Amino acid sequence: MITSIWKAIRSGQIDPVYLAVGTESYFIEKTVDLLKNKLTDGGELELSIFDLDEVPVDLVIEEADTIPFFSDRKLIIAKNASFLKAAERGKEKIDHDLKMLEAWLEHPPSGSVTIFVAPYEKLDERKKVTKLIKQKAVLVEAKALQAQDLEVWLDHEARNFGKRIRKDAAQALVEMAGTNLTLLSSEIEKMSLYLGSGDEEITVRLVEDMTARTLEQDAFKMLQSYLDGDISGALSVYYDLLRQKEEPVALTALLASQIRFMVHVFYLQKKGYHAQQISKQLKAHPYRVKLLVEKRQQIPEKRLLEVLNDLADIDLQLKTVSGNRERILEFFLMKRNQRKNAGPN
Repeated sequence: MITSIWKAIRSGQIDPVYLAVGTESYFIEKTVDLLKNKLTDGGELELSIFDLDEVPVDLVIEEADTIPFFSDRKLIIAKNASFLKAAERGKEKIDHDLKMLEAWLEHPPSGSVTIFVAPYEKLDERKKVTKLIKQKAVLVEAKALQAQDLEVWLDHEARNFGKRIRKDAAQALVEMAGTNLTLLSSEIEKMSLYLGSGDEEITVRLVEDMTARTLEQDAFKMLQSYLDGDISGALSVYYDLLRQKEEPVALTALLASQIRFMVHVFYLQKKGYHAQQISKQLKAHPYRVKLLVEKRQQIPEKRLLEVLNDLADIDLQLKTVSGNRERILEFFLMKRNQRKNAGPN
């Protein structure tokens, strides 16, 4: 488990070779930071970074075999280890000497710490070099967290600062800030520092007061308020976005994108896919899918398609009509409300 790897690094138990696999950059960056911090305990850090999409792995091995001058151990980061994943024969950009790497992995030098970074969902397990490096290196699994794991992780982050976060507050934080773990960790730290030594609980109110929302999350909140019939709430978000100089054309496109995503989620759910399968199919974070799956019964698919059609008309107007374009999307929201109050279409 990744937390046990981090605990070992903090205690000074550092291995000569690490392999970070997965698309969640937070876990990779934190592992590298922990290694940097621990290796600087004894003095200056000798750091070398290689991009294996640009240079052969031979150079990494040569650097690792070179005795460090200013410290007991040097740190080498080898990014984009694409030779570990499946690739069409003859399509490789760089000719890596994998036989040399395989021999080196059997007896890596003690004077260096090398971390190979493979930011991919999966590796080619058929390759000898993949099997060997997973056997010889410390494997850091940098995979995106599942929905339930994300809430547990947020609580773990809060407890690192002596705080707790309520489940509803964790959900609100993800809805507002997204699923980027680096950003979420920063938000947890900010709220914990704000609470100081007093209140130990992070609440929904605190999340709403202190979290900086992304444009995508603001658009989602505007859309959700609109679909729920809370037009004043939708307009309030819209006016805030206009004050931030966001363009109505871009906002309309973002709303349409959100609706298309919802339609795809609900369609796959009707087909019998569960949330994890849907997230893989759509290449979306499981937590985002989970929230939509829970709301499926509240939002008829027919209504989503009607709104999507209306947004297509709005997009055409915004691109062809001159004048006050901000009012076009505003009137769209207000007229829709009138139609809703007047009864079924």
